Amino acid sequence: MAAHRIHHRTTTVRGLEIAYREAGPADAPVLLLLHGFPTSSHMFRDLMPLLADRYHLVAPDHIGFGRSATPAADEFRYTFDRLAEITGEFTEQLGLKEYALYIQDYGAPIGLRLALAHPERVTAIITQNGNAYEEGLGADAWAPVLALIARRAPETEAPVREISSPDGIKWQYLHGVPDPTLVSPDAYEHDAARMARPGQSEIQLDLISDYGSNFALYPAFHEYFRDSQVPLLAVWGAHDEIFVPAGALAFRRDLPQAEIHLLPAGHFALETHAGQAAALIGDFLARHVR
Repeated sequence: MAAHRIHHRTTTVRGLEIAYREAGPADAPVLLLLHGFPTSSHMFRDLMPLLADRYHLVAPDHIGFGRSATPAADEFRYTFDRLAEITGEFTEQLGLKEYALYIQDYGAPIGLRLALAHPERVTAIITQNGNAYEEGLGADAWAPVLALIARRAPETEAPVREISSPDGIKWQYLHGVPDPTLVSPDAYEHDAARMARPGQSEIQLDLISDYGSNFALYPAFHEYFRDSQVPLLAVWGAHDEIFVPAGALAFRRDLPQAEIHLLPAGHFALETHAGQAAALIGDFLARHVR
């Protein structure tokens, strides 16, 4: 049973404290779990115990999220490049020489930057509503974000601020979920409390404004897929309006052997389908990771 227990640890990278969850045998294959907006490693709380008997799971909170350091936006440059650099140094500090990636939402551009920098370290990719194709962008959900990326001004910031509001966060959890009563309110209330901390609005606006840098890397991500033919499993909430199912199917363009599973869930599929996701992930990793 000890392998199933989740440890809550911290380490320091570039003078910034990073909180992370860790479970499973130290000598087992590593699965690095990278969360999205607006959550933290908290999103993996149900999944980790289901895989910890076979894998060494590590789930950090990105800088600015969860229990990790949240320096003010005028003291730290919040970009996806920088978060990826820190995450890479975090893996090196923990001695993770190779790992499978679990990427969701913001975790996708962060994790795929790690793969570009060190493709030899990535044994497989599991994407759960972690996008890498323009087809995956839901038109309505992305309209205000694209307007902000095109021109940052008070009138373009206002709609995007709502995304981090309690109602905006609740929508992210509940939209597209056939039975919303299966989603614990603790999840979105937890995230809303974190996003209500002083300075968070500016932090998140900086990151969302930088999202265009991810679009610019899409061709490089696609080239990496084609060159590496990295084993990839998409476990995707089919009813997500943020990253729509076309984004999952698009992986087969560059990875013809990609395994695509569309679950009857929303953006945060683990809230309702952690057991089904764990079964798919366990089967996939057993076939592709030593």
